[in-house]
Amino acid sequence: MVKLAVVFQSGKGHTKVLADSISKGINSIEGASANLFEIRGEDIHNGRYANETLMSALDSCDGIVLGCATYMGSASAIFKSFLESAFQPRWFEQRWKDKVAAGFTNSASQNGDKLTTLLQLSIFAMQMGMIWVGVSDLPGNNWSGGARSDLNRLGTWLGAMGQSNADEDRPSTGDIDTAERLGARIAIITRRIKDGVAFETERLSEPEFRKNNIARRDALSGGKG
Repeated sequence: MVKLAVVFQSGKGHTKVLADSISKGINSIEGASANLFEIRGEDIHNGRYANETLMSALDSCDGIVLGCATYMGSASAIFKSFLESAFQPRWFEQRWKDKVAAGFTNSASQNGDKLTTLLQLSIFAMQMGMIWVGVSDLPGNNWSGGARSDLNRLGTWLGAMGQSNADEDRPSTGDIDTAERLGARIAIITRRIKDGVAFETERLSEPEFRKNNIARRDALSGGKG
């Protein structure tokens, strides 16, 4: 059994929806389990994050998925404080070396400079000696027949992205389902690395992927198109 942690910060609940979806994807894979850990502002004292119970729990995991809201074009200050707290002793002792890592983020804007946050998360993982896993789906919603319900409708590969309209309480269905698929991929790859469990890689052409997105849109709308 591989153990994966989904560590997240969520200001208004939007990013938590993605965290829950990634956990669902992980738990859908036999031999994998996910635990959710929320990074909270009350654990920051004099600008420094301190929760040794949570950090010790992460030490025992096979992989860590990192996620936070994108504020003003970067990772939230609360989550950045958590990342910096891993410097000593975890970076010094390479405690997270060769653990699997991945990332996700959310913002209200279509772009919102979310890529900057994913770059921050991935560089952190690289400095910790971790093995990064990205999104593997082709881009959705990049043609005239696309829709918000498409998988990978924001065309992201470094990590999962969610876009939540300011007057809504969750990202689009496409974003949520893309996060779930990333969770399953993380679990499959972690099992391969840790337990040597083989898996078959799904490969689709872009026309096939678009056809599948149209079919899932029809299913979500009850066949009404």
